[in-house]
Amino acid sequence: MHYISTRDANSTPAKFSDILLGGLAPDGGLYLPEEYPRISSETLDQWRSLLTEQGYAALAAEVLKLFIDDIPAADIEAIAARAYTFPKFSSEEIVPVTPLEDGLYIGHLSEGPTAAFKDMAMQLLGEFFEYELARRGETLNILGATSGDTGSAAEYAMRGRTGITVFMLTPAGRMTPFQQAQMFGLDDPNIFNIALDGVFDDCQDVVKAVSADADFKADKRIGAVNSINWARLMAQVVYYISSYLKITDSNEQKVSFCVPTGNFGDICAGHVAKQMGLPIDRLIVATNENDVLDEFFRTGDYRVRSSADTFETSSPSMDISRASNFERFIFDLLGRDANRVADLFGTQVKQGGFSLVDDPAFAQAASEYGFCSGRSTHADRVETIRDCYSRLGVVLDPHTADGVKVAREWAKEVDSPIVCLETALPVKFADTIREATGKDPEVPERFRGIMEAERHVVDLPNDAEVVKRFIAENIAGAAQS
Repeated sequence: MHYISTRDANSTPAKFSDILLGGLAPDGGLYLPEEYPRISSETLDQWRSLLTEQGYAALAAEVLKLFIDDIPAADIEAIAARAYTFPKFSSEEIVPVTPLEDGLYIGHLSEGPTAAFKDMAMQLLGEFFEYELARRGETLNILGATSGDTGSAAEYAMRGRTGITVFMLTPAGRMTPFQQAQMFGLDDPNIFNIALDGVFDDCQDVVKAVSADADFKADKRIGAVNSINWARLMAQVVYYISSYLKITDSNEQKVSFCVPTGNFGDICAGHVAKQMGLPIDRLIVATNENDVLDEFFRTGDYRVRSSADTFETSSPSMDISRASNFERFIFDLLGRDANRVADLFGTQVKQGGFSLVDDPAFAQAASEYGFCSGRSTHADRVETIRDCYSRLGVVLDPHTADGVKVAREWAKEVDSPIVCLETALPVKFADTIREATGKDPEVPERFRGIMEAERHVVDLPNDAEVVKRFIAENIAGAAQS
């Protein structure tokens, strides 16, 4: 299994271990498998039994082996077994799937230590990083950006690990109090929280700018945990497969997935699973008011927004107007034309976006790849939360409510059951839950007292050079600690 860049398909193919620690390709592109592995009906039958008899970690190991051939199989199995354990995940199933109403299910991805779907990939990434660094005798300084949940999931996955330091950028004042408490309450010597004056896209731009400085990146051993890192998407493919297996009893059946998304990472994993041969019908993109992706799938125009034009909403993890992982899908949609992708994302996106309205390939987004989309507003999510609570006794977080709202709109258009992938537990978004239900969300026992912890965060300007200086100054201090 080899990996290539979305912007240079003719570059020397890399192995999994080579791309694990780096994130972006040297040319600024994103890594994808040279070819997607294919899964047969017989393999799905075997995995159905494996999931039932041995559980999620065993299934994860088998899926991971399809993408990794430079780590011994036994080590992959051990890594998956350490990543997906109970009670680190509060359900022994790791990813339960439960019915919400006729034809609509919830895939519960928030059973991990930070109550967000990001734990599904981050816990695995932490194990892989520590394993590979030990194997190489090296260290890694992780630079990431978060709009809400990536940061806490990464920090909880990496805290205390040997040879790893984390620098996490957040948009100042743009996360909920619970999300801030989860991150800023950590006092581990290898964790640094940085609040930038801007929105998530600004934080993401700084990460890319630092990564684009090849000398600094190499000298300071900068790595990535954001969804630009292929290993995260690879991990997320597993729960599409497990969810499919849980609600079907025959491989002749198809399942659709509705995914709340802003950065296109979570649903990009669904795209990969579909290309592998998982019987997925539709991949339904659900956005909030920051509807760049919905606009593209409806019109063919990918029109990125400025920071000033990015709305601050009650589903803040989706307050994103430049979807990094979208490049991976467009690479496939355009027949893996790396030169064209380099122009679209390396040049045109920086100038405001691009249009595929007149490109014959655009029609294939729906016809061949199964994508469709919808949009939700604050009023929509409040009403969806209220309805699910009062009528079904289920409390949804605002992002998952965006997904359920859009899934309900598409339910009458598709013939398959729809699994809406959960984003987080409601406890992270108390104000919106209180507005919708009149009650505070339940606080799981493992999070009691989190709001009282002392905060540890540094405010910095939205400036890549300032961030680089901060990283350089603190790497040595973290190592000495």
